[in-house]
Amino acid sequence: MPTILPMILTADPERLRDFYVGVLNAHVVEQTPPEDDGDPPFFLSLRIGDSVLGLVREAEPPAGNRTLLGIGVDDVDALLDSVRSHGGAVTGGPTDMAWGMRVAHVTDPDGNPINLQCPVRD
Repeated sequence: MPTILPMILTADPERLRDFYVGVLNAHVVEQTPPEDDGDPPFFLSLRIGDSVLGLVREAEPPAGNRTLLGIGVDDVDALLDSVRSHGGAVTGGPTDMAWGMRVAHVTDPDGNPINLQCPVRD
């Protein structure tokens, strides 16, 4: 996974997948849950050229900003005080996700959403 992963919040990630595959020849890199699971995907990552774009299912995506940055870090928990002290906010987590990532939802001082993420530690 790249260090910074731009993500789009959408009610229909399959529709956006089909758009980016059809228009930009994107390739699916990851799907959670896996396609053979039978459930609709919560998350898709697409390789477009040398970049990766994430698509995240959100039942009611915000009317304005639908972009979310996912930033890989060494230790999510260790950064939360720093987020607050630099004018940001922690809006959720940190939480160990079923797909093996520990995620904290934060915002920068302008309110832009960011997921800080690292692999779950055993």
